[in-house]
Amino acid sequence: MTQSNSAADSGNGARGLWSSKFAFILAATGSAVGLGNIWKFPYVTGENGGGAFVLVYLLCIAIIGIPIMMAEVFIGRNGRHNPITSFRLVAERNLASPAWRVSAIVGMLAAFIILSFYSVIGGWAASYIGHAAMGDFTGGTAESVGELFGGLLGSPIQLLAWHTVFMALVVLVVSRGLKGGLERAVTILMPALFLLLLLVVGYATTTGHFGEAVSFLFTPNFEALTVKGVLVALGHAFFTLSLGMAIMMAYGSYLGRDVSIGRTAVSVAIMDTVVALLAGLAIFPVVFANGLEAGAGPGLIFQTLPLAFGNMPMGSLFGTLFFVLLLFAAWTSGISLLEPVVEWVEEKTSLARTGSAILVGVLCWALGIVSILSLNVWSDVAPLGMFAAFEGKTVFDLLDYFTANIMLPLSGLLTAIFVGWFVAKESLKSDLALQGGAFSLWYNLIRFVTPIAVAIVFVYNLTA
Repeated sequence: MTQSNSAADSGNGARGLWSSKFAFILAATGSAVGLGNIWKFPYVTGENGGGAFVLVYLLCIAIIGIPIMMAEVFIGRNGRHNPITSFRLVAERNLASPAWRVSAIVGMLAAFIILSFYSVIGGWAASYIGHAAMGDFTGGTAESVGELFGGLLGSPIQLLAWHTVFMALVVLVVSRGLKGGLERAVTILMPALFLLLLLVVGYATTTGHFGEAVSFLFTPNFEALTVKGVLVALGHAFFTLSLGMAIMMAYGSYLGRDVSIGRTAVSVAIMDTVVALLAGLAIFPVVFANGLEAGAGPGLIFQTLPLAFGNMPMGSLFGTLFFVLLLFAAWTSGISLLEPVVEWVEEKTSLARTGSAILVGVLCWALGIVSILSLNVWSDVAPLGMFAAFEGKTVFDLLDYFTANIMLPLSGLLTAIFVGWFVAKESLKSDLALQGGAFSLWYNLIRFVTPIAVAIVFVYNLTA
């Protein structure tokens, strides 16, 4: 046994562990499955030509997503502490500079910032459940549905109320700890999410356009795939698995040593991809049945689909189910975004789990108010408007831009370089439990291919 493994094992007695490999897979999948799968993946697929984009996306999951996920889980399980401390311990055990922990610091800060505005969007999903259930979309026109969404964004009071509800749901789960909070929540929410998604897909098969959606998603049209589309696939593959946010380090710190990191990472990536594809099969038949635009952009979920549900048989029922599904996906992701920071506060202060969760949740909620105001009262405020690249960008836009385009790829890039070049090969072999060729493939990816691919995403995002 290597020094790093024995050191990691020494923390098992005092630290709670996931009750099973399946519990960890559900939690990691719950983190990965979020608005990115159900909101973003369908519309970026629509914008970039369908099947050809899906193929490139799957390749990118293999060369970027899975290798970095394995690296992050390795650091968490090897360190058995919060992400920053785990990163420092792994660095010290491998005679590397503890300054490498800046990767975890950047990731945790990004998770905190993302949750502040992600909670606002989660509130949109929660509010739409009521609108769908009460039939507010029934017989609606593009103008009436647009006015409904515009009215929501224009009302600080409504947005604050729903933001508060969503953040409270997240804090409630995280405050209850590993077994009573995280694990119990994902074992209920994730099966419910899959069931809801299958119900909506089943409904989509009745629209008469399901075959068209299948063809759109799985028939490659390489003529429609541009260089930009490839880079979008590269970037989305990285972000969809919740990488670069220290989440997998936090979740990995609760993972037993009898679990194969390699096999579980592949399982999470497969489940995440299946959800993204099912979301496409749920959304595109409805879009095509109503003659709507497949590449409608972010408005697809909150403006285009409500219009479609409002003018279809049983639209209120399945519209309600869809937005409950969207809320569950946002909720599981919100839980994972809060966990790394709460874990750190709990370990570094005298606060217990409940106090740590409330403190971090309230601070994150307060930052979210800035995003809310930037959608209405401060909508004309562009803090960095003096720079051409940021002209017209609100605080909400800037928070999204800096986390997605700078902080996440930077954290992922540093993690890949650190694990690939500064961690002892034998330690990795022992911990990842990959056999022969599988380990060699992962090792070469994390050392050479993955860092280059993430660097390309990084540079592209900065110059786009």
